[in-house]
Amino acid sequence: VDDVALTAAVHQALGQDLAALGVTVDLAPSVDVNTAADNPVIGIRSFGSDPGLVARHAAAAVSGLQAGGVAACAKHFPGHGSTSADTHRELVTVDASLDLLRRRDLPPFVAAIAAGVRGVMPGHLRVPDLTGDLPATLSSAALTGLLRGELGFTGVIISDALEMRAVSDAYGIPEAAVRAMAAGTDLLCLGRDLSEDGYLAVRRALSEAVSSGRLPARRLEEAERNVAQLRAWL
Repeated sequence: VDDVALTAAVHQALGQDLAALGVTVDLAPSVDVNTAADNPVIGIRSFGSDPGLVARHAAAAVSGLQAGGVAACAKHFPGHGSTSADTHRELVTVDASLDLLRRRDLPPFVAAIAAGVRGVMPGHLRVPDLTGDLPATLSSAALTGLLRGELGFTGVIISDALEMRAVSDAYGIPEAAVRAMAAGTDLLCLGRDLSEDGYLAVRRALSEAVSSGRLPARRLEEAERNVAQLRAWL
């Protein structure tokens, strides 16, 4: 349709419905530029394959959701649209230079940030020129360097689900949680398949990482401040 006013209105209605149910954060919109026809996981969650189109509708969706009283979360940073594999099952590599990333994948995130998006979700995406062998979820170069430093995002970084095999197979969920926090994540997403014991194991791992010095206490304090700002906005 390519009508940004319609996109904003629909998302405001969605935000109002969610707020009425007591939901405060919507892990949406997907602002991925879906350039891979065989992408198995993004599909119609994307606004399209053109960076400009996706950027303007990303901004409209963010503005609409947040006008409805719900915090939006743009995902999957730095862009899941060019992939042909599913991060629920495996670590995915985005084979793109930083220059291509800036031209193709980042404009919608820039637009979402300019629209005041309260959250950004990194994907379990390996971008060799940016993250080396790590997924963006666990990469300080991606989160602290590019997202916070270059793009100037000041909101809350929310991880993708840590039980997804892209990270849990290689590190285990507790270790992935520690690495995500150290890289700059503020909120850890633990999905429906994680038991209470698994959640408690994550807490223990974080506590032990602080005690051993692997995870600076100031990083948790920074995360707390970012989450407090989100709560204040809500």
